[in-house]
Amino acid sequence: MERLIFHIDVNSAYLSWSAVENLKNGSTIDLREIPSIIGGDMASRHGIVLAKSIPAKAYKITTGEPVAHALQKYPHLVMEPPNHKLYHEYSHRLMELLKTFSPAIEQVSIDECYMDFTAFQDKYDSPLTAATLIKDTVRDTFGFTVNIGISCNKLLAKMASDFQKPDKVHTLFPEEIPAKMWCLPVRELFMVGKSAAATLEKLEILTIGDLAHTNVSILESHMKSHGRLIWEFANGLDDSPVQTEESELKGVGNSTTLSSDAKTSADAKKVLRALCDQVASRLKKYGQLAGMVSTEIKYATFTNVSHQCQLPHATDDAAFLFHYVCLLFDELWNGEPIRLLGVRTSKLTTEPEPVQMSLFDLPKSQKEIKADKAAEELRKRFGDEIIKKGL
Repeated sequence: MERLIFHIDVNSAYLSWSAVENLKNGSTIDLREIPSIIGGDMASRHGIVLAKSIPAKAYKITTGEPVAHALQKYPHLVMEPPNHKLYHEYSHRLMELLKTFSPAIEQVSIDECYMDFTAFQDKYDSPLTAATLIKDTVRDTFGFTVNIGISCNKLLAKMASDFQKPDKVHTLFPEEIPAKMWCLPVRELFMVGKSAAATLEKLEILTIGDLAHTNVSILESHMKSHGRLIWEFANGLDDSPVQTEESELKGVGNSTTLSSDAKTSADAKKVLRALCDQVASRLKKYGQLAGMVSTEIKYATFTNVSHQCQLPHATDDAAFLFHYVCLLFDELWNGEPIRLLGVRTSKLTTEPEPVQMSLFDLPKSQKEIKADKAAEELRKRFGDEIIKKGL
């Protein structure tokens, strides 16, 4: 039986949850129907836009931009302070409801999750029927809406859920890729961040279709193994499993609460590098290789976000992990001060997978291998903090 995966994403979660709660408390104004945002300090008008309404989007207000900039675009913008305790409550209630349709849930952030629906698809006339029922049940139960993407793998399901919003169900099966995905700008592909998009555009790769039809060796020559990964994604290739809570435990990870909030990408990545060194050291100790890695961020507001990706091949190499941890960080970080950072690996194996190497992924030299072994011995004797690598 072919896998059936749903990606479920709350439409403008923070704003929707605040709007629903305000209406419950007697408000006559629905924040979702007027130019409004969540975020910032109403008195000083500082801070960052955490969420925006669809009417606010018409004024080109974007999530992550300074509130001051948003107010310049539309001075009458309605601002609502965030209520993170409320958001976590709604998130928990949503996940509990979704588990009544399928217990195989992988929550990847406060407002989105993957659902493996393979074992339950025979109970419904079609995947579209099942997803529409889930979508409508969420709306009727809670008063907010979700988008659901449907496919045979996580990557395509996620891409589908980002199509037209809100309160929609979309499919993106392999046969639909040419018509629905290849026409999109390359920067809209998952795991293509700003840096990768800039590199691709210099190569005149402007759409996801352009990327899918590019010789993968050219991509590897410019972007190494990440080039092959995004080429696979552009062609709809992804066999990563839905990681349930039970399977998430079968991993190695570490996190740290920072002594002072990290406010720059460089500061955060120094911490992530150290975490990758520690995780790689533990993988070696247990004789394990990781096939998947995730990055976690907890903001100074105590909001948690995380994302994960499948690695091109299983590894216990710190530098390799760090590369993908940084890509995930760049996708996640909204510019707010960071209180905690975490790195977690999963999909562990004791056997390396066969890897087709390019000239740009040559084995380490004997000198590099000796240096790694020496560093590992020092960490064992004196602790993880004894050696720090530069970025």
